Amino acid sequence: MDLELRHLRTIRAIADAGSLTRAATALGLAQPALSAQLKRIERSLGGALFTRGRYGVRPTALGELVLDRAGVLLPAVRELQEEAVRFARAWDGMPRFRLGGTHGPLLGALVDRLATAHPGTSVTTRTSWSEREIAAQVVEGRVDFALVGACGESPPPAADRLAWREIAVDPVFVLLGRDHPLAGQREVELAQLAEEAWTDVPGDGCFADCFAAACARAGFTPSRVYETDTASCVHLVQVGRAVGLCRATFPPTPGLVTRPLAGAPLSWRHLVGWHPGSSAAGVAASVVAHTRAAHTEAAARSVSYTRWLAEHPGFGVTPPAAAPCRDRA
Repeated sequence: MDLELRHLRTIRAIADAGSLTRAATALGLAQPALSAQLKRIERSLGGALFTRGRYGVRPTALGELVLDRAGVLLPAVRELQEEAVRFARAWDGMPRFRLGGTHGPLLGALVDRLATAHPGTSVTTRTSWSEREIAAQVVEGRVDFALVGACGESPPPAADRLAWREIAVDPVFVLLGRDHPLAGQREVELAQLAEEAWTDVPGDGCFADCFAAACARAGFTPSRVYETDTASCVHLVQVGRAVGLCRATFPPTPGLVTRPLAGAPLSWRHLVGWHPGSSAAGVAASVVAHTRAAHTEAAARSVSYTRWLAEHPGFGVTPPAAAPCRDRA
């Protein structure tokens, strides 16, 4: 039997799981089938790859050698496949902008700016609630640019594979009904909202944990948090069922107001990412500039944020010279 990549992936899965039972579950196989496959692989390599004990399996010296080589070969093959996909989907001299983004107003504004600046050029979008999914689509060559957010100082997804530029840093505001008792305040203490239910949009970063920690510092635990789409968040706030967590650039909406949380306990970083080896890298500077302009326009439409920014110069659009560079080859 010739050794194949799938055999190396099987060996890697067994080592990662630490037992044949767990590895079989992860691979979607019956344990007897996995055991039989492992025996065939071991025969082809000339010896046992794992020792079996009551607490699972451990690599033998031969197993360590094979795992060491697999640690080089498997990532190299994966990168070859991804590079081939990007090459096959190259622009062929025809400019285009394939954008992937999460929820928020900046994606639509960026589409509008690119379509205006490059008439006749194809501008397409993909959206997902998952920042990691959008980043993976860039890595795979399915989209050219990712427009996502990161909570606080948390790193962007696929930071070791993509180049990232910080567009802006916004505080997280609270979204209130216009008749809410706190709607008339210029800013709201988080502790003043201790008895409220909350609503916000989903994501796969650390925002939920950071919000819970901020509430704990303010002396309370949220009674409930409704995680749903933007339209449902707006409805829940409008009918008084909850107060919302929103970006400071949340557009003006009838019946609602946005107010800063005192001390800015939560912040949100807007990021644009692309693969440094893709054709998109050649126009990345233009996309970044358009995204910064779109954020500036969005911020200007919010009276509460414009007023707040004048007193907090550390927030808002990140100057190009100060924007963190997260390039990875």
